[in-house]
Amino acid sequence: MSRVTARRKTLRLTPDGQIRRPDTLAVEEPLELRVDGRSLTVTMRTPGSDIDLAHGFLLGENIIGSRDDIVSARYCAGTDENGQNTYNVLDIQLRTPTPVPARNFLTTSACGLCGKTALDEVRTRTRFPLPATGPLLDTAVLATLPGELRSRQSVFDATGGLHAAGLFTADGVALAVREDVGRHNAVDKVIGWALRENRVPATDLVLIVSGRASFELVQKAVMAGIPVLGAVSAPSSLAVDLAEESGLTLAGFLRGDTMNIYTGAHRLRLPDTAAANGATLRH
Repeated sequence: MSRVTARRKTLRLTPDGQIRRPDTLAVEEPLELRVDGRSLTVTMRTPGSDIDLAHGFLLGENIIGSRDDIVSARYCAGTDENGQNTYNVLDIQLRTPTPVPARNFLTTSACGLCGKTALDEVRTRTRFPLPATGPLLDTAVLATLPGELRSRQSVFDATGGLHAAGLFTADGVALAVREDVGRHNAVDKVIGWALRENRVPATDLVLIVSGRASFELVQKAVMAGIPVLGAVSAPSSLAVDLAEESGLTLAGFLRGDTMNIYTGAHRLRLPDTAAANGATLRH
């Protein structure tokens, strides 16, 4: 399996002078996903948890709905200049032949939507409509989850260059945390974990992401039946629109004891002061 970090030479400039030394970087490599031998997409990702990534991606694309839809996932032959397997081509065999999207698009580590031709393509109907209620999540617990996520980012500690996503219970227990150069890949990896653990629809779980909440991350949460999404940074306007439309609880700017609640406040147990005043928490 490929390494998740690599060393590269660097010239560091400081007020005290110049230092030549190696730096530890997050690895970014292409992963080609094939379905029944047919190339579906190429995503730029950090190697590791590729099987989870494939499960999460295929769920988000509405190609599968459960772990039983996949018979096998295997790496195809592919070697580098040293003759070693690159583990960069993964073929998924479906139990039942299923029409897959006719497009073949490149997914970059910056934006999983790149190559999609229209907004309607990503407004995929979920197999798991979100429940009107539950889980009831205390905002004091929600406020701690970014710190819990950060404490499990071991590769970020070494490189400073990765996003993270984590699935938590409503009482704050971390179930799965994944890192990747692409925020959408990190989310696919934890959702793929949940699918393989037979926990989709994940109606009792909370998804936390280390960066902003884009439209696509909201869509992935909805597709997996996850009712609560929290982000360290801001959501986009379209992310809020989709969250409102889908009944998702969306919180942003989760920093310390402050946050913005954009949609679905009925799933959150607010502090007494906020509840009394009818206030929205803010950053």
